[in-house]
Amino acid sequence: MADLKGKRKKEVVEEVDDADMEDASEGEEGEKEKKEALSDPLVIEKYKKAAEIANATIQLVVKAAVTDAKVVDLCTAADKYALEQTNKIYNKDKKMEKGLAFPCCISVNNIVGHFSPLAGDITQLKAGDVVKIDVGVQIDGYVAVAAHTMILSGGQAVNDKRADVIAAAYAAADAALRLLRPGNKNTQVTEAFSKIATDFKVSCVQGVLSHQMDRFVLDGEKVIINRTDPEHKVEESEFEPNQVWAIDVVMSTGEGKPQEIDQRTTVYKRNPDRVYQLKRQASRTIFGEILKNHPSFPFTLRSFDEKTARFAIVECYTHDLVQAYPVLFEKEGEFVAHVKFTALITPTGTSRITAIQQDSNIQSAAKVQDETVKQILSQAIWTAAPKKKKNKKKKEKPTGAMDTS
Repeated sequence: MADLKGKRKKEVVEEVDDADMEDASEGEEGEKEKKEALSDPLVIEKYKKAAEIANATIQLVVKAAVTDAKVVDLCTAADKYALEQTNKIYNKDKKMEKGLAFPCCISVNNIVGHFSPLAGDITQLKAGDVVKIDVGVQIDGYVAVAAHTMILSGGQAVNDKRADVIAAAYAAADAALRLLRPGNKNTQVTEAFSKIATDFKVSCVQGVLSHQMDRFVLDGEKVIINRTDPEHKVEESEFEPNQVWAIDVVMSTGEGKPQEIDQRTTVYKRNPDRVYQLKRQASRTIFGEILKNHPSFPFTLRSFDEKTARFAIVECYTHDLVQAYPVLFEKEGEFVAHVKFTALITPTGTSRITAIQQDSNIQSAAKVQDETVKQILSQAIWTAAPKKKKNKKKKEKPTGAMDTS
């Protein structure tokens, strides 16, 4: 999940000299490598290994998410498990980076996302809670992210507005998966989200983006917006082979206009475009740990000495060395559902590598009514048509030619 306010960019115009031309050439080579990455079986394997761990991490939380469980304990256990699993594989390459691509966040009821509390937090789950679990895992910079929404109903069927918003999010995710095919546009996905929200009488949440991902890049330039409105618009783009997408669906029973309240932010990401000499020793120490252990991906302040980190991160954030993932809230009494999956658009087809199915106790009476969306949902997931083999005609021998075979 990403808020549109999260990025600050600088434009720099320079004269192009021979060195710049060399840099441009290297950049083109890098882009070519990215585009061809999904043709490499080893790259696919790393994505799928990361996905297996992400899926298993969510299942771990699902089993442990019971009444009175402390949210911080669940987040800590999830992060520990994911790190343990990544540490078990690809150990021949000592320099390979592995671990969390996004720390576990567990956001309940009207909390939209990014709730990953510190050790002293006493928030506990209650019967009937709508619980959103969000995780990310990376192996050698290849990322798999996932999010699942469940209800603590004790196995009892749920058919109220909580079920409606969860069913809407899962229907939207299924539609997005079927629209991920070369030639389709990001705007088609946003339109499908809007129509599904209307049919389920819920709202798409503002400011949420699905991102194309690259190696070591969680939030690439190409995006799909969850909801278009005057304040939030993105550039139209087409899906292509050799793309990796994090599809992020967030629906609300309320207006879908989240706000920051007074909840402390605990999830941050290093801003690689900013350089600043920090004044305080504590800040320099924490930022040094960020550079060493979290150079590319978001982290939680639980990763550090919390007392020092809570103080030091303020100076880092003030001077734009890190970007914040604030905890966002819908109105009290409303419910938010979050579904996220990672999809690979390879030259041979689209595959969803992270996926947790909608729980069977979610029994919404609402259904998709829009005919266009029904048609989308009836489609198979994209598979490339097999290439036709050219039949080479055997050359006829000239009349009277000698056979030398």
